[in-house]
Amino acid sequence: MSKHEDGIHRHIITALVENQPGVLARVIGLISGRGYNIESLNVGPTQDPTISRLTMQVPGDDRVLEQVTKQLVKLIDVVKVTDLTQEAFLNRECILVKVAASRENRSEIIELAGVFGGTIVSVQAEALVIQIVGEQDHVGDFMELMKPFRILDVSRSGVIAMAKE
Repeated sequence: MSKHEDGIHRHIITALVENQPGVLARVIGLISGRGYNIESLNVGPTQDPTISRLTMQVPGDDRVLEQVTKQLVKLIDVVKVTDLTQEAFLNRECILVKVAASRENRSEIIELAGVFGGTIVSVQAEALVIQIVGEQDHVGDFMELMKPFRILDVSRSGVIAMAKE
């Protein structure tokens, strides 16, 4: 289970759902209706074109989040719900970050991006756009190192996750 620096547990919940209109709205409504914020949300098709995997990162208390997952299972069109934070799992996130880059600091930014396995996807007169793909903590560490350079814009995919077993 991931615990953020503010002490709140971050649960990674996946739900296999049928590709039907309104499913996403019902899932989000159930979670927000219980007073929880969804910090990250990603939805994409699985190997079965009639089923999608919904991956959410939700902060909260273990006991109450367990109740939310039990309620999710009861929704029509929800096939399976798993709180991955209770087991071993893999996670990835993709970000594009535009960083102010002067002639003086450009090489330092490029070097840091390389250390994190990043790719420079756009070179502009006063900025660089860097793509980083990795575990959520890895991406977060890179973002922290970029703050002193002045982050101009960020686009994040949201976490995707899968159980190891």
